[in-house]
Amino acid sequence: MTQEQSDLALVERVQRGERSAFDVLVLRYQQKVLKLVLRYIRDPMEAEDVAQEAFIKAFRAIGSFRGDSAFYTWIYRIAINTAKNALVASKRRPVNFGIDVQDPEQGDLEARLTDGETPEQLALTEEIRETVNHAMADLPEELRTAIVLREIDGLSYEEIAASMDCPVGTVRSRIFRAREAIDRRLRPIFAGGLGREDV
Repeated sequence: MTQEQSDLALVERVQRGERSAFDVLVLRYQQKVLKLVLRYIRDPMEAEDVAQEAFIKAFRAIGSFRGDSAFYTWIYRIAINTAKNALVASKRRPVNFGIDVQDPEQGDLEARLTDGETPEQLALTEEIRETVNHAMADLPEELRTAIVLREIDGLSYEEIAASMDCPVGTVRSRIFRAREAIDRRLRPIFAGGLGREDV
């Protein structure tokens, strides 16, 4: 039985009134949901509250879950919406996406940034990280969400489409536009290199 099939079996048990089955789903996904929420809400205590609220919303709405998408894409969508609502309510924006260009597990974007790590590039790592974080913070919400789910959380285009409730083509377009915007901000850094302050 795959994880997706296992999730669906647990959902069906919850829908039949077996509340403990939902506890299993919470245990299975609480860290992933919290990690996702932390991309939006930087305060860990507040992020935990938002993640908990997302699970409460999911529990209340689970009767409407029909298995058209995987459970985790469904809970991701709820978590994203809950985090966005929390940001609107507090009139704050996320300021740091926790990107570490030296972490090989954070996806394609970071791999491209650290290709052929020369000493010069390693010396620019902090500036690159800050530039990427600022570029992502300045992206429109839909582009920012798509690029975070793809490059940082590693979701497929289909999973992102389900999470964001839009066609796969729209996801591809948003990710392309986000990458272009980030690349534009990075070009001056790579063009200038280390010699900029010595000129």
